[in-house]
Amino acid sequence: MGKGPGLYTDIGKKARDLLYKDYQTDHKFSVATYSPTGVSITSSGTKKGDLFLADVNTQLKNSNITTDIKVDTYSNLFTTITVDEPAPGLKAILSVKVPDQRSGKLELQYLHNYAGISTSVGLTANPTVYFSGVIGTDGVALGTDVSFDTSTGTFIKCNAGLSFSSADLIASLTLNDKGDTLNASYYHTVTPLTKTAVGVEVSHSFSTNQNTITVGTQHTLDPLTTVKARVDNFGKASALIQHEWRPRSLFTLSGEVDTKAIDKGAKFGLALALKP
Repeated sequence: MGKGPGLYTDIGKKARDLLYKDYQTDHKFSVATYSPTGVSITSSGTKKGDLFLADVNTQLKNSNITTDIKVDTYSNLFTTITVDEPAPGLKAILSVKVPDQRSGKLELQYLHNYAGISTSVGLTANPTVYFSGVIGTDGVALGTDVSFDTSTGTFIKCNAGLSFSSADLIASLTLNDKGDTLNASYYHTVTPLTKTAVGVEVSHSFSTNQNTITVGTQHTLDPLTTVKARVDNFGKASALIQHEWRPRSLFTLSGEVDTKAIDKGAKFGLALALKP
């Protein structure tokens, strides 16, 4: 998580990225262009079955201010303005979606050697207020994540988490869904030279008494090629290979098969990201 405990979203992130990041069964293509003035334009399209979704994102950086403007297939306009370090350790983020008038949100993040705080409030008459805080060090961190709806006077979300990190392993425990779901994750670096690592996530639902166990691993075949695989206790097995065929340009091929229903066939996903 770097220096300090980081933010609440960093708890268990390493294991989540190993187990879920870049896996997909859709077809995605994105291309980015950059100008000398600091403007970048990224166009992407995703094919989900017979449905095709596309968006265009424009990013402008000026000093410590970053402005992102994205338009999607349904003519929704997303605008995000990020001010990085108006004060030491502080970041301010203003986001709004047009035409949704209730989507405006102001978020403040603060990182310290022994604390990480993120709070946001909706820009409406009766907003939803979000708060997450973590205290500790880059080795041990304890945090909470809550959201409160002022219009109804109720808590929408109330989570808590604990993380332990060392040079080659990260373990975390979180209690989510207002105490209904207990998640435990473990990430272990086996061989740093080849970035070989294993990850495990165990989730237990108290209301349904159901357990979900996911185990995965990753390994770099060479400095430009990474392979990953995972399997869960429901019999779903997935694998992917990702190749950086030029700097920052990635080709990813992934597949998923239900080992308990082989006759249904496997699902395949393809992602191509082009960045100059």
